[in-house]
Amino acid sequence: MQNNAVPAFPFKAVIFDMDGVIVDTEMAYAYETRDFLASQGVTVSMEELYAQVGRSHQDFCETLVDWLGRAGENLGTQEALARFDAWEDSEPLDYAKLLNPGVREALEGLAARGVRLAVASSSPLDNIHQVLTECEILDAFEFVTSGEQFVRSKPDPEIYLHVLDALGLSARECCCVEDSAPGIAAGKAAGLTVVAKREERFGFSQDEADYVVDRVSDILTLEF
Repeated sequence: MQNNAVPAFPFKAVIFDMDGVIVDTEMAYAYETRDFLASQGVTVSMEELYAQVGRSHQDFCETLVDWLGRAGENLGTQEALARFDAWEDSEPLDYAKLLNPGVREALEGLAARGVRLAVASSSPLDNIHQVLTECEILDAFEFVTSGEQFVRSKPDPEIYLHVLDALGLSARECCCVEDSAPGIAAGKAAGLTVVAKREERFGFSQDEADYVVDRVSDILTLEF
């Protein structure tokens, strides 16, 4: 008789970062920011843009103010962000096309194993919901939280500790999937097993991760 049992998974929950893990948005955001700044008469290097990968939305807003200052603009954080958001709304990204290969397979496979799923992203909460909704995977997650809800976002572990508390689970019962150095550091500081989706375009190290995978779905067959 054929055994069709689904293989067991060693953790009760998996907490996913979003940008760079679920959706391949980091490079798209870098080019988007470059084009916005060019429209404002500001030139920034790709190295400066890559340095934003994995940083909090709050950090991005402060950096945006500094960049616009190069064109003689003396804007507050909210005014700078409003200008960027207005430009961004005129050039929307197709998030469904940016969904990383293997994500649906991973979510379906983990759910079939009874694993609980959550998202802990540094992006604003409305953006997280927009991305997951456009990718038609929002309902896959039991809990979704944003770094903007905390005084300190990644690499501070507060966001992960909050998710663990919300799930009622200990760090040893969960793992997280990250890509950037700040995200990996936050997961490790929270006591989680950290799986990194391989990322070699932006120059940061993933050496602190416990495991590195090429596709998110590789988590289903990873030997923990």
